[in-house]
Amino acid sequence: MTKTETGVALTGGVACAPEAGRRRKSYLTPPSSLFLRDLSLVIHSSFVIRHSSFPRRQSSLVLRPRRGFTLIELLIVIAIIAVLAAMLFPVLAKAKTAAQRIQCVSNLRQLGLATHLYWDDHESHSFLYQDPDRATNGGMVYWFGWIQEGAAEGQRGFDLTQGALYPYLQGRGVELCPTLRYMDAQFKLKAAGAAYGYGYNLNLSGASVLTVRRPADKALLADAAQINDFQAPASPDHPMLEEFYYLDDWEPTAHFRHQQRANVVFLDGHVDAAHPLAGSIDERLPATCVGQLRPELLDIP
Repeated sequence: MTKTETGVALTGGVACAPEAGRRRKSYLTPPSSLFLRDLSLVIHSSFVIRHSSFPRRQSSLVLRPRRGFTLIELLIVIAIIAVLAAMLFPVLAKAKTAAQRIQCVSNLRQLGLATHLYWDDHESHSFLYQDPDRATNGGMVYWFGWIQEGAAEGQRGFDLTQGALYPYLQGRGVELCPTLRYMDAQFKLKAAGAAYGYGYNLNLSGASVLTVRRPADKALLADAAQINDFQAPASPDHPMLEEFYYLDDWEPTAHFRHQQRANVVFLDGHVDAAHPLAGSIDERLPATCVGQLRPELLDIP
């Protein structure tokens, strides 16, 4: 073993550090690590400088306040709604008219069935239009009920339960046609309230229906009304429409209120619409379409 001038022993040509030298640790950073650290700092600095030299752009997703309708847009919407309403109103009016006509047909059909039950209970004899033997309490009993005599028009007492068909109907409301406009200014009430909207074929009063030929062609009940110009508040200068309770072939008492047609229930029970006899419309109030049925619908041989 030889020693060098620094005291490092050489053994077999290999320098060996002293024992104390092996225990000492170095805290110096290797040059390669320093280089990498300096390089990262340079890159970071250049990135910061480059991005801070330009103004920051705002996000394109900025919420803006909602804008309301303009006056022109509102006017356009209103105009469209008005056009649609103008198109719908005639359709709705026709639907209402059709519904009223169907209700009237149903009323007459039920009145016809009730009349058939009456015939069964009275040996096929029809009821009287007016029963003089049942005058009571200052009034008269008609086929539709009791009505007070002598009182002012529109204030007469009325009792539906005295009518010939009441036991079979029990006041189901079928006696009023929905198309008869009781609230119109030109309508005059007979009793204190609506009474009956249909008229009875006067030629059937007390008759035996067994003797009637072609019952399917003979009217039993139909839409009825008359023009009154002789009882206040009506006058010759101010004629008014009112209820009426019989049909005949010599005066206008049929009411063609369903688009110039009257609903009619015939003796066999079926219901059909009838047109007025030509030239029979009452000229005192022609718009109300009060006239006569054709005589062949009413005549009983």
